[in-house]
Amino acid sequence: MTDNTAKTAKTAKTALTPKTHTAPPAKFSHGVRKGNILQVAGQVGFLPAVEGQPPTPVGPTLRDQTLQTLANVKAILEEGGATWDDVMMIRVYLTDVDHFAEMNAIYNEYFEEHLTAAPAARTTVYVGLPAGLLIEIDALAVLDA
Repeated sequence: MTDNTAKTAKTAKTALTPKTHTAPPAKFSHGVRKGNILQVAGQVGFLPAVEGQPPTPVGPTLRDQTLQTLANVKAILEEGGATWDDVMMIRVYLTDVDHFAEMNAIYNEYFEEHLTAAPAARTTVYVGLPAGLLIEIDALAVLDA
């Protein structure tokens, strides 16, 4: 008898932290890639990292924070070899129900410019975030093998 079961090598899991990001404040990665799967952890509207300084929010408006948050997600996607076109799922976390329509307008405008394939699936929920932060976004990408 022969064993026709294919043996596959274990795929390494790689943590991703772009130069624009500070080290996470706890034991997690900004993004993780394993094989052709890339998970971006929840990102907020922090400005690019400055060595020796704590993370700084971009500004108080939902527009400023949404655009910076999307830029931060994009930086991790690129670090892992992905683009927005590889993203299958986006989760948006808002602190205020009243921000939903404004966030949708900003989101739609952004992806009109940054997406060439079909848009990703999306879920939006309402959560508590640290003071001053209005939005958090994470993403799941699947790259071509």
